[in-house]
Amino acid sequence: MQAPKLKSYDVIIAGGAMLGSSIAWFLSNNKDFTGKVLVVERDPTYEFAATSLTNSSIRMQFSEPINVKISQFGADFVKNFKTYMGGGPDLPQPIIQNFGYMYLADTQSFADQLKADQKMQAACGAGTRHMSPDEIASAYPFYQLDDIIAGNHNLVDEGYFEGATLFDWWKRQAKQNGVEYLHNEIVGMTKNVGDTRIESITLKTGEVVSCGTVINASGTRAILTARMAGIEIPVEPRKRMTFIFDAAKPLDRDLPLTIDPSGVHMRSEGKYYMTGGPPDDDHAVDYNDFEMDHGIWESKIWPAVANRIPQFEAIKVINAWAGHYDYNVLDQNAILGPHSVIKNFMFCNGFSGHGFQQSPAMGRGMSELITYGEFRTLDLSPFGFTRIERNEPFLEKAVI
Repeated sequence: MQAPKLKSYDVIIAGGAMLGSSIAWFLSNNKDFTGKVLVVERDPTYEFAATSLTNSSIRMQFSEPINVKISQFGADFVKNFKTYMGGGPDLPQPIIQNFGYMYLADTQSFADQLKADQKMQAACGAGTRHMSPDEIASAYPFYQLDDIIAGNHNLVDEGYFEGATLFDWWKRQAKQNGVEYLHNEIVGMTKNVGDTRIESITLKTGEVVSCGTVINASGTRAILTARMAGIEIPVEPRKRMTFIFDAAKPLDRDLPLTIDPSGVHMRSEGKYYMTGGPPDDDHAVDYNDFEMDHGIWESKIWPAVANRIPQFEAIKVINAWAGHYDYNVLDQNAILGPHSVIKNFMFCNGFSGHGFQQSPAMGRGMSELITYGEFRTLDLSPFGFTRIERNEPFLEKAVI
């Protein structure tokens, strides 16, 4: 582990993965912010971070308008990456594979929800279509649709994107801009006499570092970081398993990221296919539990895949892994911004599987909040901590 270069920083970010690095880059790239930033990361390999184990998808199909707008900025950032990052000659251009999401409804209530969501998403400028079974079959004849009443699909700025490129360049440019990345771990925090501010953090190597603002970007370990400040948040690690399979009879076109009524999802992954889904017993797991439950393939995943696409009856798993969601038990939405009492302790937690695609907007929003004391582009106040205190969910229904 490393020792910090300074004894005091204006902003200390606990966690340097996708969201922590987004905040670091947006802050350091903001001409109105002149402070010193320290990013403390316990595992700089990011081997088990959600950032490394993500499926790297982006969608406009959410049930809350603000989440649609967040993804719209994310898509714009990806498409105009070189411009946002300063236009250097070495900058790559990430792409979005726009095969879209296909939500399938097998009940009238869910079909009605999809129809209402489509109207809201269209009003936000998204390209979502509400489709009948005949329309779905015409576009994608490989689906078995006997039990399907309706579906929603969007081919605009929705599908897979190269999020790892954003992460790599955010880190790289943040460091060039003066952000210090430290291989270490925060193990304690000291508050002032009135318990209204964090005055310093203590590192695992023993150093005590003064701070202006502390940002909790600790992913699934967010509650552990919050507890150092005497705060409880409803964020826990939930296991999600991903399988890559080869098909004896591949499809003749891209497979949209299909959300089956069973809860299983599947999509194209180059010449292969990706699938996964939550376990039937979806509970909190240990922070170090990445053990695969291969039984879920036989009992849940493969039967759902073969039922929805009969052409996939003969498939072979070629890779599989388990990752974690930083799951917000209250409402599956992010917790963003300052604590109600400890104003210089800020949250960027509980994304429930949406963090990768939401990272551009959340990084920008946190930069605005720290620099100006307010959100200046998207109003992200619905994600504030006070709803956690009141136990009032800001519920996102479209969670995969």
